[in-house]
Amino acid sequence: MAKIDEIKEEIGAIKTYLGFIIAFIITIAAGSSKVYLDESSDLLLTLGLIGIIFLTFVFSLLAKVMHKKIKSLKDIL
Repeated sequence: MAKIDEIKEEIGAIKTYLGFIIAFIITIAAGSSKVYLDESSDLLLTLGLIGIIFLTFVFSLLAKVMHKKIKSLKDIL
């Protein structure tokens, strides 16, 4: 049972990380839209969009890892 509990803990941690990433994406998107509407800095807007793209990529990788871990639970049982 220890292996199953270990994988469950890893899945729980990944879920937490995914929640943080979503919060960061929302925050950066709000900031980028504010910069866009104010027309204040093209550099900040570009950095915000790059950050959103990067975090979206990280989110997809973590989601893929989480689904692999979930499928590995089936193999243990």
